Amino acid sequence: MSDKKADPAKPEGEGAKAAGNDAQGGGGGFKAWLPLILSLVLMPILAAGTTRFLILPKVVQARGSTHGEAADAKGDEEHADAKPADEHGTKESGKPKDGKTHGGGSKKQSVQISKVIVNVAGSMGSRYLMTSFTLAGNHKDFRNVIEENKDQLLDLASTAMASKTISELEKPGARNQLRAELISIFNNALGGNLVQEIYFTEFAVQ
Repeated sequence: MSDKKADPAKPEGEGAKAAGNDAQGGGGGFKAWLPLILSLVLMPILAAGTTRFLILPKVVQARGSTHGEAADAKGDEEHADAKPADEHGTKESGKPKDGKTHGGGSKKQSVQISKVIVNVAGSMGSRYLMTSFTLAGNHKDFRNVIEENKDQLLDLASTAMASKTISELEKPGARNQLRAELISIFNNALGGNLVQEIYFTEFAVQ
C-alpha cells in the first residue's frame, strides 16, 4: 500500500479565479505598451500637421514681409535719387525744363578763313580751286582754339581740297560733301566736337 496521499481536488471556484487572473495579467501587459505604441504612431502625424499648418504659414508670412520691406526701401532710394527742380524749372543736372541743353558758351561763335587756293588734282596745274569759309561753334573758347590752331587747320583744308578732281568738284552736292569732310578733319585735329558748321562764302573752280 503506497504512503503518498492524493492531492485534494481544488474547488471549481478557485480554478476559475486563477484562470481569470492569468487573463488579466496578459491584458495588463498590452495596456502597458499601448501608450508607447500610440506615441510612435501619432508623433509623425502631429509633426506633419504642425509643420504644415503652423510653421509653413509663419515662414511664408515672414518672407512676404521681408520682400515688402526690401521693395519699400528700394522705392525710397529711387525717390531720394530723384533731384528736385529749382525755381527756374531745371534740375541739378543742368538741363532746363524745356529739355534743351546749354553749354558754357551757348552763343554760337564764328571764325572766318579767307582765300584758300589749291591746284585741282589731275589738272597739271592748269585749274585751281579758291574758297573762303567760316567756322562756327558754341564752345566757350571756340575763337581762341581756332586761332591757336589756324595754321594746322589751313594745312588740313588745303590737303583735303587739293585731293579733289574736276569731276568730283562738279558733281551735285560737292560742296556739302567737302563741308562734311572738313568738319570731320578739323574736329579730329582739335580733339573734340568744336566745329559744328562750315559756311562757304566763296567757292570757285577756275
